[in-house]
Amino acid sequence: MTSTVLRLARPALFICDQQEKFRPAIYAFDHILKIASKMLQASKILNVPVYVTTQNNKALGEICSELDISNAKLKLDKTLFSMHTPELERALQPKSSVAITGIESHVCVLQTTLDLLARGHQVYVISDAVSSCNREEIPIAIARMRQAGAKISTSESFACLCDLIN
Repeated sequence: MTSTVLRLARPALFICDQQEKFRPAIYAFDHILKIASKMLQASKILNVPVYVTTQNNKALGEICSELDISNAKLKLDKTLFSMHTPELERALQPKSSVAITGIESHVCVLQTTLDLLARGHQVYVISDAVSSCNREEIPIAIARMRQAGAKISTSESFACLCDLIN
């Protein structure tokens, strides 16, 4: 019997726009913060680089204080939907395996996923760590990302895949 163990190439964790101003508007916001926090802790243990964005932080504020982003390799403010910026592309290793968490699944998470896939990265949408203002948007966005070539995973599954290579 041959082994079908999946090995991740150059794992990375993206934290997309998890800002305090969004808390009252986003479905299950506290839950996705808890999962993102767990993934940040795992990233420290497993030496997985972390990339963080805020959406227009002058108007919408900083990342939620519950998230310890002290080990972030790159923290950017953006005014476009996608996290994929020239600065991020320079910092991210080619053909990385990127786990994406954050908001909103049908806007910034989707656009980031599509941009990363177009540039040859493998994307893992962490289904228990993405959300939107409208609950109904989440499964539709996840289906669209899957159709585009993203892998749909959970936080624990992705962390286990990272642990296999370290």
